[in-house]
Amino acid sequence: MASKNIYILGIESSCDDTAAAILHNGKILSNIVATQEVHQQYGGVVPELASRAHQQNIVPVVHQAIAMANIDKKDISAIAFTRGPGLMGSLLVGTSFAKSLSLGLRVPLIEVNHMQAHILAHFIEEENSKKPSFPFLALTISGGHTQIVKVSNYFEMEVIGETTDDAVGEAFDKSAKILGLPYPGGPLIDRYAQEGNPKSFPFPNPKVPDLNFSFSGFKTSVLYFIQKKTKENPDFIAENLKDICASIQFSLVRILMDKLRKAVKQTGINQIAIAGGVSANSGIRVALMEAEKLYNWKCFIPKFEYTTDNAAMIAIAGHYKFLNQDFSNFSITAEARYKF
Repeated sequence: MASKNIYILGIESSCDDTAAAILHNGKILSNIVATQEVHQQYGGVVPELASRAHQQNIVPVVHQAIAMANIDKKDISAIAFTRGPGLMGSLLVGTSFAKSLSLGLRVPLIEVNHMQAHILAHFIEEENSKKPSFPFLALTISGGHTQIVKVSNYFEMEVIGETTDDAVGEAFDKSAKILGLPYPGGPLIDRYAQEGNPKSFPFPNPKVPDLNFSFSGFKTSVLYFIQKKTKENPDFIAENLKDICASIQFSLVRILMDKLRKAVKQTGINQIAIAGGVSANSGIRVALMEAEKLYNWKCFIPKFEYTTDNAAMIAIAGHYKFLNQDFSNFSITAEARYKF
């Protein structure tokens, strides 16, 4: 379906961010995200509250995205939406809205896998941006996922390694909670880590077979370590916060990099792209830039606004599906555990 002007409306509602974006021929015209502050007081996302907030936010967010793009809704070529994975209540809001708008505008409906979209964010048209060439390895790291994915083309992706329990983002957030930091704590660990000594306190590197990960034991080791040290010195956290955070971050990044090196060796692919919320972490970004020099890798790091949940990545995934005429029918349903 050739067209000089392809306008894709992307809608993202997998967790606690309501987002909408307009993409024109691969370039972002608008990328609106409404975050939900209500979850901070609970120390984590409350699914019921998240879905209610999506219901309140989705109409104004989509309206704002269309207005900021300076187009009419009649210009929209197709509507791409997150089918999953994610929180079922949140996904249902986005899915229902996308279906309704697609029917109303009489334009195609395109379902998108949230994790594939994180990877395809690298293909958003930006000035001076480098794009990986196929095949490449993607490290998708977030609060809910830790995966190494072999990407053969826009639509052919194979998970070759993944976490057997918790995600690395959860390891960051739970470690922060143990230290008494507010939610979400991962970015705070990153901030304090930049002023600390990463070699101050050694944490274990879990022995997990193949290219898989495990972080549950890591969280337990942090908990036991803090309990032991605060029993000896009640002010231990306050006196050593920056060094603790630096040591936690160093250890988690080391786990990720060890598996990446193994994946490169196994596959012979030395192009690495990172994706997902944790790819905003400064430690993993620095480690990848160092790996480029050390191992002759080619590393691709997305812009910060495309790392956390956003609709621009949904729109670019929708763009490539549109070119392929890969449309959805209206019987489609949200999938909380949506595999590649």
